[in-house]
Amino acid sequence: MCDLSKCHGACCVEGDAGAPLREDELEVLDRIRPAVAPYLRPEGRAALADQGSYVRDTDGEWVTPLVDGKECAYVVFNGKTSYCGIERAFRDGVVDWPKPLSCHLYPIRVTSYRAYDALNVDHWKVCAPACSLGSELKVPVFRFLKDPLIRAYGSAWYEEAEQVHKALAQEGRKA
Repeated sequence: MCDLSKCHGACCVEGDAGAPLREDELEVLDRIRPAVAPYLRPEGRAALADQGSYVRDTDGEWVTPLVDGKECAYVVFNGKTSYCGIERAFRDGVVDWPKPLSCHLYPIRVTSYRAYDALNVDHWKVCAPACSLGSELKVPVFRFLKDPLIRAYGSAWYEEAEQVHKALAQEGRKA
């Protein structure tokens, strides 16, 4: 579970590229950009004006633009903690899209294959406080990410994940 009091939203600031984007998210970013702009910092708006709503990274994948090669152009700050400007606009009812799915699912990273998606937890030092908090509260990652997992794969998929977790726990195995 995210522990913003300790990590300060570092996943939106650190790294060498913006947030991964799916093809179907590109049009959405273009469409909502004018409504999200008032939520963003001047530096973020300038980066979007200069680079566009999305860019290709060094691997040729679509990602969110960065401000001066650092934080995501869509990031906003409250003190030293970063938040997503898109998510703030969504919570205010200004846009109908919460944020890129890769951000919503983080720290789960998805690798898509022809027949299935592989979901893996990205173990990154900035998420260590979240791992500690999740362990302390006994909340597995998939439960913390219930809403984005349902957004990505549907309620039936999530219920099956709960059943698998329960079955593994009954066997004394860790899910």
